[in-house]
Amino acid sequence: MSFDLSVKQLANMIDHTLLKADAKKADFRKLADEATTYGFKMLAINSAPVKFCREYLGDSPVHVGAAIGFPLGQTSIAAKVFEVNDAIQNGADEIDYVINIGELKDGNLEYIRREMEEIVAASRKGNILSKVILENCYLTDEEKIAVCQIAREVKPDFVKTSTGFGLSGATVEDVRLMKKTVGEEVEVKAAGGIRDLATAKAMIEAGATRIGTSSGITIIKELETLKNSSMQ
Repeated sequence: MSFDLSVKQLANMIDHTLLKADAKKADFRKLADEATTYGFKMLAINSAPVKFCREYLGDSPVHVGAAIGFPLGQTSIAAKVFEVNDAIQNGADEIDYVINIGELKDGNLEYIRREMEEIVAASRKGNILSKVILENCYLTDEEKIAVCQIAREVKPDFVKTSTGFGLSGATVEDVRLMKKTVGEEVEVKAAGGIRDLATAKAMIEAGATRIGTSSGITIIKELETLKNSSMQ
């Protein structure tokens, strides 16, 4: 297997993830230390530990990302916007929010658009990146396309495949479909079930520019081994 990206380039595409309910401060310190050591782009965490992680990271270039309406998306638009603003005040650099899947299933695309517009506006006001989680395992291709078409107009920074808590995670087919629909102005994040270099590579080749995973160290070590063997 060949891989054109350098170790540093791939690491900078990885959101280092810890979303467990029982995670302790020691776990977040370890997560932050790993992200700084390996050069990961972001800590992907729930919103409550955002302030702790931002303060612990200090001047580190690693971003702190808050999961909003996570993992079900079943909170009101107002509640999600409040959570975004709270995360910004606590030092978040990015947010990943879950759409209201039930409203999408009911065909209420106007709700999905309004939700996206309000959350993207709050994110832009706070000068942070926004990612829209579709949770594709519950959606038809038509529903995925509908959300991505809205995103193409509203222009969040990313659309994202999955929370990692659904029935399944990212697929190459979904990444390809999402990228084809959003075009060049919106990026795609693949998350859920990405545990090795081959899977990460497939997602990137399909159009993903960010990878959400709790296996980032494993993936980077695989690439280091690959690069080293190719030099021998």
